[in-house]
Amino acid sequence: MSRIFLALGAVNAFLCVALGALGSHGLKSVLTANMLANFQIGVQYHFYHAIGLMLVGLTMERLPQVRTLKFSGMLMMAGIVLFSGTLYIVSLTGWRGMGIVAPLGGSSFMAGWLLLAYAVWKNKSA
Repeated sequence: MSRIFLALGAVNAFLCVALGALGSHGLKSVLTANMLANFQIGVQYHFYHAIGLMLVGLTMERLPQVRTLKFSGMLMMAGIVLFSGTLYIVSLTGWRGMGIVAPLGGSSFMAGWLLLAYAVWKNKSA
């Protein structure tokens, strides 16, 4: 299972670099400054959580018996889709109604980090 989160983290990090380059070079002249800023926030949080997915994978290698780690990674991945994905969609389409989904992604991010902290804290062998 750790391989899945390590691979997801690496693929998402790649996507962050690609999307960041798209935002900096391809969308700069297309989007308003506000929409470009939203897009960049999506990339920023996407990148943080790509690294978070890799941390979950590495922690799973050290604590393979801890099931909480799997849920931590799943929540981080859900956060990437719901938070960053929403910001990408809103920025590119202007569909502001979609913005209501972003807080669910933010909550997923926070819950993922809390579960990671709980898993490490609870297991004395960490």
